[in-house]
Amino acid sequence: MGKRRSRYEHSDRDEKTYNVQPLYTTNNASWDPLNNPAFDRRDQSYIRKIKPQNANQAHLLEAMAKNNLVVAAGPAGTGKTYLAISAAVEALEAGRVDRIVLSRPAVEAGETLGFLPGDLHEKMSPYLRPLYDALNDRMGGKRLKQYLADGGIEIAPIGFMRGRTLNNAFVVIDEAQNCTYNQIKMLLTRLGWHSTMVLTGDPDQSDLLEGMSGLADIARKLEPVPGIAVIRLTDKDIVRHPLVASMLGVL
Repeated sequence: MGKRRSRYEHSDRDEKTYNVQPLYTTNNASWDPLNNPAFDRRDQSYIRKIKPQNANQAHLLEAMAKNNLVVAAGPAGTGKTYLAISAAVEALEAGRVDRIVLSRPAVEAGETLGFLPGDLHEKMSPYLRPLYDALNDRMGGKRLKQYLADGGIEIAPIGFMRGRTLNNAFVVIDEAQNCTYNQIKMLLTRLGWHSTMVLTGDPDQSDLLEGMSGLADIARKLEPVPGIAVIRLTDKDIVRHPLVASMLGVL
């Protein structure tokens, strides 16, 4: 009996396997959205429709539907990025745009990672992972991999955006508080015909040196311009854990 019990216990331990996907491994194999095991799951659970959780989220969704340029400024956890990605996916699937263009400044949050291995796509993947997560949640892993492979979803580093004209595209500029005034000005002037651009960010959580972030100044100057919507979310709009709002109120 002792040997049989031991064999069963060993079998139970073997059945509990955990697939841990590191961001970087010792052999320089980086996380890649096109080869992420999490995206190989069945696509039955992805979210087809979303509903705003509060009035300001409803205003943001309405603004993105009616305006070609939207600035969504507010604290962490208010759903700015998720709603922007959701609007982009809806526009792409409805045929209103031909592609989604994602861009995010490659700025570490107070930590220097050094030179990352791989090509441009692999170098940008860690910074864009929050966008990939939202996309996977909205369209499922298989369709996301297909769109990334055929160019329906494009990753565009901010440093390479100058000189481009983005026509028939839904452009999401995430973490815009980590862009300087001149960078945001350059990005805004990339807007082409039949395109929508959404800038999201928290002016109070910039990882740049004090006074370098241009998001707050850009939002203030664009607010009175017709055809441009500036949506300001507050601590009351946070949809993460209730402690997030409590912490932001005292930190």
